[in-house]
Amino acid sequence: MNLIVDVGNTYVKFAVFNDADLIYKLSFKLNAFKNQYKSLKKDFPKLKKAIISSVGHLTIEQIELIKADLNVIELTSALKFPFKNTYQTPKTLGVDRIALVCASVNQFSNKNVLIIDAGTCITYDFVTVENHYLGGAISPGLRLRYLSLNNLTANLPLLETKQPQKLIGDSTESSIHSGVVYGVIKEIDGVIDQYQRDYSDLTVILTGGDSKFLSNQLKNTIFAKSNFLLDGLNFILEYNSK
Repeated sequence: MNLIVDVGNTYVKFAVFNDADLIYKLSFKLNAFKNQYKSLKKDFPKLKKAIISSVGHLTIEQIELIKADLNVIELTSALKFPFKNTYQTPKTLGVDRIALVCASVNQFSNKNVLIIDAGTCITYDFVTVENHYLGGAISPGLRLRYLSLNNLTANLPLLETKQPQKLIGDSTESSIHSGVVYGVIKEIDGVIDQYQRDYSDLTVILTGGDSKFLSNQLKNTIFAKSNFLLDGLNFILEYNSK
């Protein structure tokens, strides 16, 4: 069994895989790391290997806690990956984007694949049919757009994400919802349209925290995969353990 540790700025995700099958996942605050790990080890005593993503947010003590029990790989750009990376600055490529590309190569080999991760930022990553990673784009996600309207203006309120009832907002709040949500939807559909014009037989993956909210509103056909990042991390762990 494999343990996946995906660390964000505030939250940590634990995921347990039995071979390629995700059998458990949990999200919790970073300050609960020690107690949650000890509880996990009791529930899954057959864990053997682990991969840690975004290690910069963990303390040495937290990392050593896992290393005392398991064979641990820390995800960096120096590991082996099953694709050719043509990114101009490979050392600055986020480990989350690397994991998504690996999941793509593993699950959709011999296809042109556009991976869209709709989270705090919206990232676009493109892999060719030859498994060449070309790069992509980064733009503000839904939450960042709401926050920026509030933080960078004098009078606009901070709103929670909400599906607009109509295109034309007839109040400040409904105008913000229309601008933010429809803006993101039109952006994503527009990016997909451009890739489809440039590359035939395109497969589009939508993942990330906002993927469920957005998936049914896009006009383009996509594969919605909420656990795609975790799948990619598990694949990297196996790929580098051989």
